[in-house]
Amino acid sequence: MADNVCLAGHKKEIMAVHDAMDVLNGKWKISIISSICYYNERRFSDILNDVTGISNKMLSKELKELEMNKLIKRTVLDSQPVTVQYNLTEYGRTLQTIINNLADWGTEHRKVITGK
Repeated sequence: MADNVCLAGHKKEIMAVHDAMDVLNGKWKISIISSICYYNERRFSDILNDVTGISNKMLSKELKELEMNKLIKRTVLDSQPVTVQYNLTEYGRTLQTIINNLADWGTEHRKVITGK
């Protein structure tokens, strides 16, 4: 019976992970967030250069979704030509720890796989 309580207790956590992955899913979102996160503010072209392989159209789509989920803020600067700048929102900055942990894990994983 104690096992059932434990299983029921973890359904909430598993659902929470599912909810988080709904927002962060796909090939590009974490990379886009990390680009903005590490540099604080990025222009569209900066993110395009940081995220290898992403198309203009896909980056535009992903940025709109991240903005819709209140993770990034899009600011149009009054300049010639018009420049658009992206920042993490205060809510988006709550992902900083996750991004740092992923970077640390990725570094260690590369060492494990390559032996270096």
